[in-house]
Amino acid sequence: MKPLFRHGCALIALVVAGLALQAHAQEFRVGFVNTDRILKESAAAKAASAKLEQEFSKREKDLIDQGTALKAAADKLERESPTLSESQRATRQKQLVDQDRDLQRKRREAQEDLNARKNEELQSVFERANRVVRQIAETEKYDLVLQEPVVYINPKHDITDKVIKALNTGGR
Repeated sequence: MKPLFRHGCALIALVVAGLALQAHAQEFRVGFVNTDRILKESAAAKAASAKLEQEFSKREKDLIDQGTALKAAADKLERESPTLSESQRATRQKQLVDQDRDLQRKRREAQEDLNARKNEELQSVFERANRVVRQIAETEKYDLVLQEPVVYINPKHDITDKVIKALNTGGR
């Protein structure tokens, strides 16, 4: 009879421990933030994107204009090629190659500059969003807030809308 009693006590202990863990788990609050949505939907991210667009639009237009001029010069060379001497044709071809190389270098530099500025702006948005998440977590007593990548999260734990709303109303 003793062995049965021991198993019964062990079973009761497991049930009590399970209930205690369940009660503790109900107090544990988890939140989730979708960073992609914040970067697409928040006013801060949209403002950063507009700022970058304005900052780089003239440079992009200049590069497009240079590309158009280079294409026009190449077309002109092709049309005039039969009437040019070999040295004239070679000189103009070399000029076109040099201009194309210069244009490609300027495009790479512009892309690198844009990427660096985009990273700066995104970092600023992330810092603001993290402050807002921390504020919401402290105010609403969250124990843990996750962000992507997450394999699965129940949508009821998603606080992204709260974060976007707070960012849009000037939250820090």
